[in-house]
Amino acid sequence: MKPMLPTLTFDPPRGSGWRYEVKYDGFRAILEWGSYIRLTSRNGKPLLGLFPEIEQFLLANEAKFHPLLPLSLDGELVVLENPYKANFGTLQVRGRMRSKDRIAEKARNAPCTLLIFDILQLKGKPQTAFDYETRKRTLETVFQAVELPLRPGKAQQSLVQMIPSHDSLDPVWEKVVLHDGEGIVAKRLSSIWEEGKRAETWVKLKNWKYVSCFVTAYEKPNGYFYVSVFKNNEPHVIGSVLFGFKPDEKQALYETIKGNNTGEDDRFIHVSPGICLDVKYLELYEDQLREPHFHQFRFDLKAEECTFERFVQQQKNVPADIEITNPDKPLWESPAIKKIDYIHYLREISPYMLPFLKDRLLTVIRYPHGMFGEAFYQKNCPEYAPEFVQTEVSEGIEYIVCNNLKTFMWLGNQVAVEFHIPFQSIQSKGPSEIVLDLDPPSKNAFNLAIKAALLIKDVLDQLKLISFIKTSGNKGLQVYIPLPENRYSFDETRMFTSFVAQYLVSNDPDSFTIERMKKNRGNRLYVDYVQHAEGKTIISPYSPRGNKNATVAAPLFWDEVNEQLTMEAFQITNIIERINKKGCPFQHFFTVKEEQNFDPVLDFLKGKTSSLL
Repeated sequence: MKPMLPTLTFDPPRGSGWRYEVKYDGFRAILEWGSYIRLTSRNGKPLLGLFPEIEQFLLANEAKFHPLLPLSLDGELVVLENPYKANFGTLQVRGRMRSKDRIAEKARNAPCTLLIFDILQLKGKPQTAFDYETRKRTLETVFQAVELPLRPGKAQQSLVQMIPSHDSLDPVWEKVVLHDGEGIVAKRLSSIWEEGKRAETWVKLKNWKYVSCFVTAYEKPNGYFYVSVFKNNEPHVIGSVLFGFKPDEKQALYETIKGNNTGEDDRFIHVSPGICLDVKYLELYEDQLREPHFHQFRFDLKAEECTFERFVQQQKNVPADIEITNPDKPLWESPAIKKIDYIHYLREISPYMLPFLKDRLLTVIRYPHGMFGEAFYQKNCPEYAPEFVQTEVSEGIEYIVCNNLKTFMWLGNQVAVEFHIPFQSIQSKGPSEIVLDLDPPSKNAFNLAIKAALLIKDVLDQLKLISFIKTSGNKGLQVYIPLPENRYSFDETRMFTSFVAQYLVSNDPDSFTIERMKKNRGNRLYVDYVQHAEGKTIISPYSPRGNKNATVAAPLFWDEVNEQLTMEAFQITNIIERINKKGCPFQHFFTVKEEQNFDPVLDFLKGKTSSLL
């Protein structure tokens, strides 16, 4: 069965007659399950031999699927990097493997995911003649029946997940851009599924990257223009471009190359660096641009400005109007981190960190000279801040509210290293979450924070409260309990933090204390339940810390909280790789926030705290 294909667009449709899905960069695949299981690529090639983990997962869930068979589903086989992005390069490596042992090892330790966006057959009955809206509702019902995720997620255990649809383009497009995803597919609500057809009722919009480069050759047999950048002062070919030109642009470029050529043979016309242009592309794969398209000529550029270093920076999709000053300035000695490395960390961590900064009055600690100079707190927005920086006045202070990527990148260029946020948003009258800050007396007493966190986790589990945990990035741990907005007051949540603190002290008075006087604490961990209050702040998840080790306030999975846990394991240099491999431990934070029921606990505390457990 040949899949239905979308048409490329640069002007996506809008309106009530359209829905929008995230597009993932993977292998298009149709799943057929009746008396056999078959997974077939767009070109008709069988995929289960290369990706046996998908079949194993389906067979493990056969009892759930059985009432729905025969079943056919349309989707994308991916290596999921985050909820909005797949890693095509890693998938390609898997697809080229031929060793059964290597395939089996990868299937066990780095399984791929099958993302489903359409249903073609249910209980043996064709679904393709139904409109998109009907098919999507049916697909959601199927996923609910078999208890599989209704949206993609890296931290999910399921190897089969659903791609949902969205009513509005802009919100999902912002997420795709933020997460550096491939793009979106717009689908007309009335569209049927048409086998093998490239249809106008499905259109795809790509999230292009842009590179400034120069032309070095024209390939006569096929009309490709070879583009390069300077690497180590030599032209370095990064791709060949055929599409995107208007006829007159292509002709003018050809004639310019022909008239200024430095050599010609049967295949190529060569030209010296000098003709500069911008090319849009999806990603760099095996040192070559994927899906390059001509964007525009750059008569304002000199070829010498088209460098590999600039190319690398453009790959990160830092907003074009954010100027990165002094990119090579050293900020950390060991690990060696330059300012541009730090900016790239912020860009890559932005999808995970920005949701926690959103609508919060921001306090930053800036290190203009990195760890080699003095630092200072900044609460007030400086007068020279650009217009896109949103602010909010509170108690006479004009705070920055970091609600967009541009502001985040601008703060990074100001070398804001630590991002501290209050416990409530600018719209909230009460706490948006409870945070229990477990700060041991010294780094050598980190085991006390681990001990306290595990005791708290046991209590929270008994109370049916879902919790999250992160390192402080310095010497402690911080336990989060997300709460619905505008539901509770700080007085109410302090009843709970006081109860937890008292529980820890009564459980192990030699390890924990609520003594305010530092000199009276000894070597015990101080449980500062009073700190969770209006106007107080906490370090944001994924914020770097201003210390010599470049550690990060890193979200953890609860099973990582044990005696082997160390603060130094989570640094600017390895956090992105960790997320790509394991997913974000706080992935479900905001879903839990909407659903968390704190009322029974609070009602009990108001009645009789002594026998809560």
